[in-house]
Amino acid sequence: MILTVTLNVAIDRAYRIVELKPFTVMRVSDCICTAGGKGLNIIRVAKITGADVLATGFAGGHAGAFVCEQLKNKGIPNDFVFVSGETRSCINVIDEKTGKQTEFLEPGFTVTPEDISVFLQKFDLLLQRADVVTISGSVPAGCGDTIYADLVQRVKGKGKKVILDSSGKLLAQGIKAHPTMIKPNRDELTSLTGFSPADNQQLADCARQLHKKGIPYVVISLGRDGALLACDEGLFQGTTPDIPVVNTVGCGDAMVAAFAVGFEKGYRAAEMLRFALAVSTGNAMTAETGFYRTEDLPWLLEHCQVKCISKP
Repeated sequence: MILTVTLNVAIDRAYRIVELKPFTVMRVSDCICTAGGKGLNIIRVAKITGADVLATGFAGGHAGAFVCEQLKNKGIPNDFVFVSGETRSCINVIDEKTGKQTEFLEPGFTVTPEDISVFLQKFDLLLQRADVVTISGSVPAGCGDTIYADLVQRVKGKGKKVILDSSGKLLAQGIKAHPTMIKPNRDELTSLTGFSPADNQQLADCARQLHKKGIPYVVISLGRDGALLACDEGLFQGTTPDIPVVNTVGCGDAMVAAFAVGFEKGYRAAEMLRFALAVSTGNAMTAETGFYRTEDLPWLLEHCQVKCISKP
């Protein structure tokens, strides 16, 4: 089973308007509300692959109930800790005239030490059933910077694989617990290594550096240029086919989901990277976030290429 941890879930609200005019009354032409958060994008994609999945984290109020109902409607089991306060909303205003987007991200509720204690007890129980755990995104106020490091240690203590996909202090503290995999971007690499990579070769060097520090799998997304993977099997570079991009939101989460499935199925590095690139590219081909069409996968797997740049 793949267990996804999303401590700061949200309702994602996409507002489409003809033209954004600040400081006036705006009429919304279309509104789409979905259960949001990086971990929920991950679990939707993992579910499409046929994996056994379960979502957990914090939720609160009517908005939290809506998130759970949305997951239930998609056949995704969940077991959240409900807390006092209301699950946040993240509003994305899409200007149809310019194509530009403006986002408003609510901070969400604050959790108490008691809330965290209840979650950790639940997490330890759910962990007994999991093969792979993904820990993603931001955290509510009250969690502190070391909560992800604590969760990683708990997963590793049970001999399970864990993917950490976060940023800032949460990532910096989290990697001290040596998760199975991380997926930093260029800015996060600079923060973690103290070095600003200027090209793919330097990105590869940073990935190797983090791998040597005890991270078994370090994945660096290169956007349209594919991704790099540093692991015990060597350094790999994967490339993707040129496709019409419909939506890039959630592509990184789709990649994490595919790696989680790959770990559960025991894929080797090259096979896992090819699968992850195919699924991520599939997400880019659809308007829906955290989604790909299964009928696209055979073609994508054929046209995503992976080569070993260097051996260990």
